Amino acid sequence: MSVSFLWLIPFFPLLGSVVNGVIALSTSHRPHAAGRGAVSVIGCAAPILSFLVTAAAFLQLRGLPVDGRALTQSLYTWIAAGRLSVEAGFLFDPLSCAMLLFVTGIGSLIHIYSIGYMGHDRGYARYFAYLNLFTFSMVLLVLGDSLLTMFVGWEGVGLCSYLLIGFWFGDEEKAIAGNKAFIVNRIGDFGFLLGIFLIFWALTGDGKVGLGYGEIREAAHQHRFAPGLLTAACLLLFMGATGKSAQLPLYVWLPDAMAGPTPVSALIHAATMVTSGVYMVSRLSFLFIEAPVALTVVAIVGAATAFFAATIGLAQNDIKKVLAYSTVSQLGYMFLGVGVGAFSAGMFHVVTHAFFKACLFLGAGSVIHALSGEQDIRKMGGLLKRIPRTGWTFIAAWLAICGIFPFAGFFSKDEILWKVWSEPNTIIPWLPKLLWAVAFVTAGITAFYMTRLVAMVFLGRERISSEAKSHLHESPSSMTIPLILLAAGSTLIGFIGVPEFIVEGGNRFHHWLEPALAATHGGGVHVAHGAALEAALMALSLLIAVAGIAAAWHFYLRRPELPGRIAAAVPGLYRAVAGKYFVDEAYEAAVVRPIREGSRLVLWRIVDVRVIDFAVNLVGMLSRVASTFVRLVQSGYVQFYAAVILIGVAVLLWVML
Repeated sequence: MSVSFLWLIPFFPLLGSVVNGVIALSTSHRPHAAGRGAVSVIGCAAPILSFLVTAAAFLQLRGLPVDGRALTQSLYTWIAAGRLSVEAGFLFDPLSCAMLLFVTGIGSLIHIYSIGYMGHDRGYARYFAYLNLFTFSMVLLVLGDSLLTMFVGWEGVGLCSYLLIGFWFGDEEKAIAGNKAFIVNRIGDFGFLLGIFLIFWALTGDGKVGLGYGEIREAAHQHRFAPGLLTAACLLLFMGATGKSAQLPLYVWLPDAMAGPTPVSALIHAATMVTSGVYMVSRLSFLFIEAPVALTVVAIVGAATAFFAATIGLAQNDIKKVLAYSTVSQLGYMFLGVGVGAFSAGMFHVVTHAFFKACLFLGAGSVIHALSGEQDIRKMGGLLKRIPRTGWTFIAAWLAICGIFPFAGFFSKDEILWKVWSEPNTIIPWLPKLLWAVAFVTAGITAFYMTRLVAMVFLGRERISSEAKSHLHESPSSMTIPLILLAAGSTLIGFIGVPEFIVEGGNRFHHWLEPALAATHGGGVHVAHGAALEAALMALSLLIAVAGIAAAWHFYLRRPELPGRIAAAVPGLYRAVAGKYFVDEAYEAAVVRPIREGSRLVLWRIVDVRVIDFAVNLVGMLSRVASTFVRLVQSGYVQFYAAVILIGVAVLLWVML
């Protein structure tokens, strides 16, 4: 169904970014000038208005027949070059609707939270300009109706991550973190672009190519993609996803993204950028389902990333770093879900994760705000009674990520585990059970390190410095009200995906996505192979979560000396985990340093000095030689010029006679 209002969803954040950008430029010489109220209103109104338009579109979408459940809007012909003809247009279907509701909704709460968190920052208007631009880019990525429109939003969120992670660029470490995020994402985006080129090349045999999703879906249904080419294209597209969504081996930028303001961490980790890779694979599910090798790679990388990042989270002491590695691990779960063909299960975890991870990050920001910038969990403790609103909302999100019933993570994580167990793999028949075992163990590790975090921050004895204790206070309402709303979502949102074996038709989320994923395993809605087996696996996943919580409770509350003893008993293993397996150091030694030194040796000493400088100097030398004769005749003496003229006339007369 064609409509005329979808353009408003990305327009409001873009307008807010432009207006606040102008305010930032006009007040750059007087950062504490009046006008912060206007910045706050404009910055927060932009995503809120986008959310309201999205909600209106959702209501209209619900009223359409299931087979035609999509709203579209074509704006103008964007590119017309040779066989490439791309329309600038939007597609609002159940998949993009599910994404946009939490991108704009949770994004609005993060904007409101930022009023209190960034209230004293000198770059207040610039911050909101970047935040609005980030929201616009993510909306464009999700709402676009073609791969090229998605790519513009894809690059937009990459740019905004650079601007926001390196927001405090006066600090060299934070500026480097922004550069790292930008460069690592460019590596993945190169693969993504090559994947788009391959798809375009495969479609160029039949006239104009627009790279719209409908066009690509139709080509896939007609088997116009050669199997090898399709596998290569899907793997290249997934390479882009490993960068944006921080999967092995391109995950290294995400932990360093903590250098930005905490609301930025919440926006990147929960509601926007890092989920774009999962959305892309789900949006192109009709391609990936025809490339089982690529889909198997997605599942393996997802499981490996989930386990790898969870183990690192066991030994981190920065509150934001623990949550960062938790995000990497949870993203692994999402890719594991879509990698076994259960696209709606992966997207369900995207939605639940958006609520509880935003709550966790904003809760961490509230803790840091209360402790005047302290981030080391070893210098916290007993904060639940000091900042109760922050503490109880954080606990709700903790129970959700651990997968405790009835919190949201229980439903979404359990479903991924069930789909991994029950979906066959035609490439490696024994792989599903191995992947399930890895995901199952990872669930226990997640419960352990997240309980460690809660125990060391909110429970047990106080380890707060006297200086921090003198400033200890609960955060303002602009920060705690978003926390309460996110905690409520972390508690209740899982009920939109109640397993079918419990309540027939209870998994409303999957039925909602069915039209958008209709070409993949019945839209991702799988009837249970056996209710008893699914119930047993659900009980096991709950049991492993409870076991992880109980173990961490024993280690960090009842016997707090035990972790130190264990670390001393296996110092090598502890150093490896605490040092994040020295992956950054390995990249530095194997990639960064050789490129830097090679550039200094080859590009500077050889190319720059011996080639470019020599060529420039040679031109200068030839100019000097050629100008020597000209200097002789251009003396400036009239007598000399007259003599030359007479000699010339004499020569001409001699020749003529």
